[in-house]
This record gives sequence, structure tokens and C-alpha cells, in this order.
Amino acid sequence: MVTVPRSLWHEPRPADAPPIGRLDWLLVGVFTAAASVESIIRPDLAWRPLVAVLALALIPALLWRRIRPLTATLIGWGVAGLLAVLQLTAHVGDLYAMMAVLILLYALVRWGSGREIAWGTAFVTVVVVLGMYAGSAGWADVFGGTVLLLLIVALAAVFRYRADLWQRRQREIRNQERVALARELHDIVAHHVSAIAVQAQAGGVVAATQPATAAEVLAAIESEATRTLAEMRSMVRVLREEEAVAYEPQPGVADLPALARAGVTPAVEVSLDGAASRLPRPVDAALYRLAQESLTNAVRHARNATRVGIAVRREGDAVRLRVSDDGQTPPGPVPEPGFGLLGMAERAQLLGGSFAAGPGPDGGWVVEAVLPVAAKA
Repeated sequence: MVTVPRSLWHEPRPADAPPIGRLDWLLVGVFTAAASVESIIRPDLAWRPLVAVLALALIPALLWRRIRPLTATLIGWGVAGLLAVLQLTAHVGDLYAMMAVLILLYALVRWGSGREIAWGTAFVTVVVVLGMYAGSAGWADVFGGTVLLLLIVALAAVFRYRADLWQRRQREIRNQERVALARELHDIVAHHVSAIAVQAQAGGVVAATQPATAAEVLAAIESEATRTLAEMRSMVRVLREEEAVAYEPQPGVADLPALARAGVTPAVEVSLDGAASRLPRPVDAALYRLAQESLTNAVRHARNATRVGIAVRREGDAVRLRVSDDGQTPPGPVPEPGFGLLGMAERAQLLGGSFAAGPGPDGGWVVEAVLPVAAKA
């Protein structure tokens, strides 16, 4: 009994097998014409009608070679084996057009599962041995035929491996994109929910004494919640898609002024020093998300903060982001960084930059990130 390696035996079919198309029908037409012409013009062909009919039986196999590779191989090479048996018993001739069965062997290795390849190649081996015996092939013919079959199998295996490697790379790229989008989703939700919570607290304070102001706060909360839901749906739709889909471009430094706000505690001030243009897209998006996450942390955790400043400044071949607040720094050692700070540090390091966060010299909390303009790919 032949022992089949476990890795090959459990190998699934490739998922990218194309359906029957124009090239398949063109192949069928060329083969039909070649087999028909050869069966008519060859003077030495015995049992001409039978050989022509058997040759034309390969047509379904040529069409099914990718979607049903084992079935196509059994049909095509089965016809070749039948002709070999008839050649032994009744001296039936053969057609050169039957070389089309080599295409079926290629398709079996390229598109078949591991089990299909094992069973199909075993069947092809039996047919080849039978054909060589029926044709009284010499050692040179045996060697040449064996080399040809091995070359076809090797070529199919190489193309199969290259296609599998390409698909794995594409899946890895998509997974990396999904991780980045998941980080974006976290930043979006954290920022907007924090803003909603702060506005709701402010609305509760002024509801009894300033109904008009409370109504404005409620309208702002509604607008913020609507915007949050829209961005979340866009991100979740992208995360669910297997292939790339079109979605809105990520915000950048030029969008930071939209984070500014007055009349609500803490007030947010944004300052851009010539850094809002001519930035690579990864750096541009990273600066925005770093500023957004830092603002979210300040709104949620800064004690008694009345002001949060966001400043972006171009420094030669780098861009510096500084987010600071005037809150009270609790006494004692600096706590261990949470997932938010770790995520921001990772984002900066991926672009070849630096990140620091801690108490400011004049109190409050300061976050600083320096990213090179020519970020690493």
C-alpha cells in the first residue's frame, strides 16, 4: 500500500479556481478540430471512427479540469488507458491529439485536493505504464516520457505554491489592515463617548437653571452620537468585508481644529504651526489619532482640568505633537501605562517615531510624539 504524506493527503483544493470561460471553449474547439482533422487525414489509423469518438470524449474533461480535476483526470486518462488496451488486443491506433491529457494532469496537481492528487497520479501512473507496454516503448521513450510527466507535475506544483503564497500574503495584509482599523475604531468610540459623557454632565448641571443651554447641550449630544454611529458603521463594514472596499479617507492634521471647543469644560485649543500640509498619509492619520486619543484620556482622567492644548509643529524632517492639560497630578508614583498609551506608543514606533507621556513640569499631563516625515513603510 502506498503511504501518502499527511500534509499532502489533507491539502484542500485551492479556493481561487476560475470558472469555465472563453479560453476553455477555445481549447475545446482547437482540440476538437485537431482530433477531427487527424482522424480523417491519417492514412495509417486503424478503427478510425472508434478512435475519433473516444478522442472526442475528452471534451467534458477539458471543461471540468479545474472545477472537477479528479473526475476530468479519470475521464481523460481513462480514455487513454482504454485505447492502450484496445491497442494490445485489437491493434487500434492512437491520435497525437490525445496529448491533451497532459493538460488534465497539470490541472489535477494545480487545482485538486491532496487526496485527489494522490488518487489521480496513481491512476495516471498505471495508464502510462500500460501505454508504454502497449506501444513497446524503448528505454529512451520511457525516460523521455517520465521526464515530461515529472516536469508537468513540477510546473503545476510551482504555480500552485506561488498562488498559495500570494494568497497568504494578501490575507496577512488584510489582517494587518483589520488590526489597524480595530485600533481606529477604539479611538473613535473612546473619543466620542467621552465627549458625550462630558456634555451630558454639563447638561445635568445647567438643566434646572438654564433650560435653553441644556437644550443646546442635548442637541450637541445628539449630533455627537449620530456622528459616532456613522463612523462605527463605516469601520465595522470594512472589518466585515473580505475584500477591500471603498470608505472615506482617514482624518489628518488638517482635521484637528474640529476637535477644538469652547464653553465646555475642559476647553480644547488647537494650534497648527505649518504642519497641516505635505505630510505622508500614514503620518497624517497617526498624528490625528494620537491627538484624539490623548484628548480622550485628558477628558476622562484629568482631575479638575479646565483646558486641553493640542499643538502640532513641524521640526525639520519631523513633526512634533504635544497634548497637555492643566489638571491636577495625583501624588505618588506614575501609574503603569494602560492599553491606550501602549497603543499610542506602538503606533508611533511603527512609523519610526518616539512617544512619551507623563506629568508635566507645571502640573497636568503631557503627551508628546515625534514622527519623521519620511515614515517607515
